Amino acid sequence: MAQSSSLSQRRAALEQEWTRWAANRVVPGDTLLRSEVVQSWRRSLPTVDPERPAAPADDAELGARWARSPLHAPIAELSGELRSIASDSGFVAAVTDERGTILWSCGGRVMRRRAEAVNFAPGGRWDETNMGTNALSLALRTGRPSTVFSAEHLVAALHGWVCYCAPIHAPDGTRLGVLDLSTTWDRSHPLAMSTVRALVSAIESRLPADAPEAASTLRLECLGTATLTRAGAPIHLRPRQIEILTLLALEPDGYTPQRLRAAVYGDRPVSSATLKADVSHLRRATGGDITSRRYLLTRPLSCDAVEMLAALDVGDLATALRLYAGPLLPQSDTPGIVEWREYLLVALRTAVLTGGSAAQLVEFGARCPDDAEIHQRALRLLPAGDPRRALVAARLHTALR
Repeated sequence: MAQSSSLSQRRAALEQEWTRWAANRVVPGDTLLRSEVVQSWRRSLPTVDPERPAAPADDAELGARWARSPLHAPIAELSGELRSIASDSGFVAAVTDERGTILWSCGGRVMRRRAEAVNFAPGGRWDETNMGTNALSLALRTGRPSTVFSAEHLVAALHGWVCYCAPIHAPDGTRLGVLDLSTTWDRSHPLAMSTVRALVSAIESRLPADAPEAASTLRLECLGTATLTRAGAPIHLRPRQIEILTLLALEPDGYTPQRLRAAVYGDRPVSSATLKADVSHLRRATGGDITSRRYLLTRPLSCDAVEMLAALDVGDLATALRLYAGPLLPQSDTPGIVEWREYLLVALRTAVLTGGSAAQLVEFGARCPDDAEIHQRALRLLPAGDPRRALVAARLHTALR
């Protein structure tokens, strides 16, 4: 009760201070606000309306940007822990890029819905220029952990929140983004920042020590095709090696030798030496970025299938559809590839059926001409007189034959 009363009193005092300031849009000289908050409010005045309802959006190629982010692999590895912390404690977690755009978030259903109302979600821009004083913008600007409580937020729509945030740095000191845990003001607790710091340490420990340019220029295309290139130049691999590389790209936690052998060869009697030889060849082709005891890519690989999944993860259906040029390694009958092929198709199909526009249904239907349900849904959404109706009707007729 004492904690709750103290938080209520603090919130009421900050609301009075915010109201006093909001009357003439000038921060008073005699204020109970922390100096870093005062300075941030003054910097934010020229560009941010305190009454704005939500953060502006930056959705351009969001899924592909998240897939290419150096934070993608560490967050994927820790996603179970992050989701558990957020859901169990009534928080929403978010990860941004170095500019303050949220690339990934998670939380329980209720908190996620509240967060989405202010666009505290993938694509939301939370830098100081766009969203004023908040924990994310302060951590990005200062390079230090930051907490912002209730009416310390410049934007009134955030006064019901408390946010705990810390920057994430690469081994060379480059600021990659921030991790934020946010919840309602009445759940404010000093241990929340300790949790954020511990999670950031775990993320930073999983970042590669360096990132040679040769590795960053590798590109694996495995949707509807099977090619590996370095800086645009093709690297010739046998189909089996492309399959192994695709599996490693799609499984950031990697494979034990036994599990990878089963994923590649199934029940066929193949010696471990055969698998080791293929992996050794891949090491030479990728610059040595595959570990031995557990087959694992030590650096994220640029890959269309990985980017498609990342796009779906942040709700960027347009990018996911653009990337889906066809089934995963369509000529492969390798067990692990067949399993991933079905997974990717079902994930994209479900997203198109549940949230796709008429145009997206038509686009997906072109890649899946035998899918009658997709064509039926497209016809329901296409307006009368739309010239695309004839094409979709023809596809449906063929699919039903």
